[in-house]
Amino acid sequence: MFAEGRRWLGYAEENRRVAALCMEGNLFNPCLQNAQQAVEKALKALHLVSGLPLKRTHSIGELRGDLLRARVDPSLSEDAADLLDTIYLPSKYPLGSVLPHFEPDAEMARRCLAIADQVLAAAAKRFSQE
Repeated sequence: MFAEGRRWLGYAEENRRVAALCMEGNLFNPCLQNAQQAVEKALKALHLVSGLPLKRTHSIGELRGDLLRARVDPSLSEDAADLLDTIYLPSKYPLGSVLPHFEPDAEMARRCLAIADQVLAAAAKRFSQE
Protein backbone atom coordinates (compact mmCIF):
# COMPACT_ATOMS: atom_id res chain seq x y z
CA MET A 1 0.00 0.00 0.00
CA PHE A 2 2.92 2.34 0.74
CA ALA A 3 4.33 2.21 -2.81
CA GLU A 4 0.92 2.70 -4.39
CA GLY A 5 0.19 5.59 -2.04
CA ARG A 6 3.55 7.14 -2.88
CA ARG A 7 2.63 7.00 -6.59
CA TRP A 8 -0.63 8.80 -5.85
CA LEU A 9 1.29 11.45 -3.93
CA GLY A 10 3.68 11.86 -6.88
CA TYR A 11 0.72 12.51 -9.16
CA ALA A 12 -0.66 15.00 -6.63
CA GLU A 13 2.65 16.85 -6.64
CA GLU A 14 2.58 16.99 -10.45
CA ASN A 15 -0.94 18.45 -10.40
CA ARG A 16 0.25 21.07 -7.90
CA ARG A 17 3.13 22.03 -10.17
CA VAL A 18 0.78 22.35 -13.15
CA ALA A 19 -1.58 24.49 -11.05
CA ALA A 20 1.30 26.85 -10.24
CA LEU A 21 2.24 27.14 -13.92
CA CYS A 22 -1.37 27.90 -14.80
CA MET A 23 -1.50 30.53 -12.07
CA GLU A 24 1.59 32.22 -13.52
CA GLY A 25 -0.16 32.36 -16.89
CA ASN A 26 -3.45 33.68 -15.43
CA LEU A 27 -5.19 30.47 -16.51
CA PHE A 28 -7.49 30.25 -13.53
CA ASN A 29 -9.85 27.42 -14.57
CA PRO A 30 -7.04 24.91 -15.17
CA CYS A 31 -5.27 26.21 -12.06
CA LEU A 32 -8.35 25.41 -9.97
CA GLN A 33 -8.84 22.05 -11.66
CA ASN A 34 -5.26 21.02 -10.98
CA ALA A 35 -5.32 22.33 -7.39
CA GLN A 36 -8.47 20.26 -6.78
CA GLN A 37 -6.85 17.21 -8.37
CA ALA A 38 -3.71 17.68 -6.27
CA VAL A 39 -5.79 17.61 -3.10
CA GLU A 40 -7.92 14.68 -4.24
CA LYS A 41 -4.87 12.57 -5.10
CA ALA A 42 -3.03 13.54 -1.90
CA LEU A 43 -6.08 12.47 0.14
CA LYS A 44 -6.19 9.17 -1.73
CA ALA A 45 -2.48 8.72 -1.00
CA LEU A 46 -3.26 9.30 2.68
CA HIS A 47 -6.00 6.68 2.46
CA LEU A 48 -3.55 4.13 1.12
CA VAL A 49 -0.70 4.85 3.54
CA SER A 50 -3.20 4.69 6.40
CA GLY A 51 -4.50 1.27 5.36
CA LEU A 52 -7.82 2.56 4.06
CA PRO A 53 -9.20 1.29 0.76
CA LEU A 54 -8.90 3.45 -2.32
CA LYS A 55 -12.23 5.10 -3.01
CA ARG A 56 -13.57 5.98 -6.46
CA THR A 57 -14.85 9.47 -5.82
CA HIS A 58 -13.98 13.03 -6.67
CA SER A 59 -15.56 14.33 -3.45
CA ILE A 60 -12.94 16.02 -1.29
CA GLY A 61 -15.43 16.16 1.59
CA GLU A 62 -16.07 12.42 1.40
CA LEU A 63 -12.36 11.57 1.31
CA ARG A 64 -11.71 13.98 4.20
CA GLY A 65 -14.52 12.41 6.23
CA ASP A 66 -13.12 8.90 5.74
CA LEU A 67 -9.71 10.04 6.96
CA LEU A 68 -11.10 11.83 10.00
CA ARG A 69 -13.14 8.76 10.97
CA ALA A 70 -9.90 6.76 10.77
CA ARG A 71 -8.21 9.35 13.02
CA VAL A 72 -5.97 10.62 10.22
CA ASP A 73 -5.59 14.40 10.07
CA PRO A 74 -5.58 15.52 6.41
CA SER A 75 -4.89 19.14 7.40
CA LEU A 76 -8.01 20.24 5.56
CA SER A 77 -10.91 22.20 7.00
CA GLU A 78 -14.50 21.44 6.16
CA ASP A 79 -14.80 24.86 4.50
CA ALA A 80 -11.75 24.19 2.32
CA ALA A 81 -13.14 20.78 1.32
CA ASP A 82 -16.48 22.39 0.46
CA LEU A 83 -14.75 25.04 -1.66
CA LEU A 84 -12.84 22.42 -3.64
CA ASP A 85 -15.98 20.33 -4.11
CA THR A 86 -17.84 23.43 -5.31
CA ILE A 87 -15.24 24.37 -7.91
CA TYR A 88 -14.69 20.85 -9.26
CA LEU A 89 -17.22 20.86 -12.12
CA PRO A 90 -17.23 24.57 -13.00
CA SER A 91 -13.43 24.54 -13.36
CA LYS A 92 -13.64 21.64 -15.84
CA TYR A 93 -16.72 22.32 -17.91
CA PRO A 94 -18.64 25.41 -19.05
CA LEU A 95 -21.71 24.47 -17.06
CA GLY A 96 -23.89 26.49 -14.73
CA SER A 97 -22.34 26.58 -11.30
CA VAL A 98 -23.75 26.39 -7.82
CA LEU A 99 -21.79 29.59 -7.28
CA PRO A 100 -23.61 32.58 -8.75
CA HIS A 101 -21.79 33.80 -11.86
CA PHE A 102 -18.77 31.59 -11.26
CA GLU A 103 -15.75 33.51 -12.47
CA PRO A 104 -12.48 32.20 -11.13
CA ASP A 105 -9.93 34.86 -10.33
CA ALA A 106 -6.42 35.14 -8.96
CA GLU A 107 -7.63 35.33 -5.36
CA MET A 108 -9.62 32.09 -5.61
CA ALA A 109 -6.73 30.39 -7.40
CA ARG A 110 -4.24 31.48 -4.72
CA ARG A 111 -6.59 30.22 -2.01
CA CYS A 112 -6.93 26.81 -3.66
CA LEU A 113 -3.17 26.58 -4.19
CA ALA A 114 -2.64 27.30 -0.50
CA ILE A 115 -5.11 24.54 0.40
CA ALA A 116 -3.27 22.13 -1.91
CA ASP A 117 0.07 23.08 -0.33
CA GLN A 118 -1.29 22.38 3.15
CA VAL A 119 -2.74 18.97 2.26
CA LEU A 120 0.35 17.93 0.28
CA ALA A 121 2.56 18.88 3.23
CA ALA A 122 0.41 16.78 5.58
CA ALA A 123 0.56 13.82 3.19
CA ALA A 124 4.33 14.12 2.72
CA LYS A 125 4.78 14.24 6.49
CA ARG A 126 2.68 11.09 6.92
CA PHE A 127 4.75 9.25 4.33
CA SER A 128 7.99 10.34 5.99
CA GLN A 129 6.75 8.78 9.25
CA GLU A 130 6.36 5.34 7.65
